[in-house]
Amino acid sequence: MILWGRYVFRRGTDVQDMWDQMFRQRREQGRPVRLLYVGGRGFDVRAQAVMQCFVDSLKQSGCVIEKAELLLVGFSGYQLSDELHAQTQSNADALKSIFEAIGEARTITIGPSAEGEDDISASNALRRGSEEVLRCISDQTDIVLDVSSLPRIAYLSLMLAMLQRLVSDPSLERPLAATGVNFQVLVGEDAALDSKIRSEDPSNELVLIPGYSSPLQAESTQDWPLVWFPVLGENRVAQLQKVMSDAIPTTAEICPVLPHPSRDPRRGDRLLIEYKTPLFDTRETPLTNVLYAHEANPFEAYRQLLGAMTRYQRSFSVLGGCRLVVTPLASKLITLGAALACFEMKLLGTTGGYGVAIPYAEPKRYVVEALAMQESKAEISALVLTGDAYG
Repeated sequence: MILWGRYVFRRGTDVQDMWDQMFRQRREQGRPVRLLYVGGRGFDVRAQAVMQCFVDSLKQSGCVIEKAELLLVGFSGYQLSDELHAQTQSNADALKSIFEAIGEARTITIGPSAEGEDDISASNALRRGSEEVLRCISDQTDIVLDVSSLPRIAYLSLMLAMLQRLVSDPSLERPLAATGVNFQVLVGEDAALDSKIRSEDPSNELVLIPGYSSPLQAESTQDWPLVWFPVLGENRVAQLQKVMSDAIPTTAEICPVLPHPSRDPRRGDRLLIEYKTPLFDTRETPLTNVLYAHEANPFEAYRQLLGAMTRYQRSFSVLGGCRLVVTPLASKLITLGAALACFEMKLLGTTGGYGVAIPYAEPKRYVVEALAMQESKAEISALVLTGDAYG
């Protein structure tokens, strides 16, 4: 049985209806809300619409808000234009202003160096940042992770760390109940805008998501076959080539993951052309290896990737084990689904026989036109990963 065989996922106006029902039940039961809202101190203004919708719903519900804290996660080490720097500050001010209606806000910064210390690796910086966020989790009834304005490596690290904290024992009858802690991931999704955000100058150092690195580092697994699942998105060829050259042996089985079904029916074809040279010419990846993941439903993408990973794990068990490697380069919802598949594979893999790794080449610079951000028609999506719905 898979963890999210039954799941709670809403889009658009259905998100508001779900929150209304969730908070109405809380009010009727006389249970107060203790909220930790984690968001990004980034330039993506989609986060404002997501937070405004959530805060309005909570206020109008009439629930007693015992405490509410906004944790804005900022980042150092990125090269942004003056326009995007100004937009980052403006976005952070707007988010704090919205949240003031229900609670207080504070900021933490994740970066390659800390005051009084030498530079540390990006992987270690992520680990420290995730640990700092986890220290803020105490007696909350609700935890919200808004990934709308967070870099990919950040929201992957934070989501997986929080899930590890809340869902530690898959043998329980209801492992996702998580003692009643409602953990939601919110997304202001616009795949068309994501495709216009250019990621440039991938770092010379591969970033390994904390907790998902040992298959690429442990000596005991280096002889195991490696299966690589690059989840493809626009304008990420340089990042894919960096991961490929540093972490993917020439003997690896490569299974590219394309968005399908997609709002744009030709998107998958264009991605095949964009990645033709590194994947299909250089590495001679058979087209029969291509997998398809639902662009708009992360839980369906999770099921599709989890099924493929499970099949490879079973096939290679006769050789002693295998390494399953996922590199997410696509839009947010598919990326979240891929991360859930990695989480479940790792959680259920306590007996050994395979390992799961998530390597990524983090870009040093993001480029996007401010007008494209302002004209974005983002649709709010909500994934409920643990809590009352699974109790």
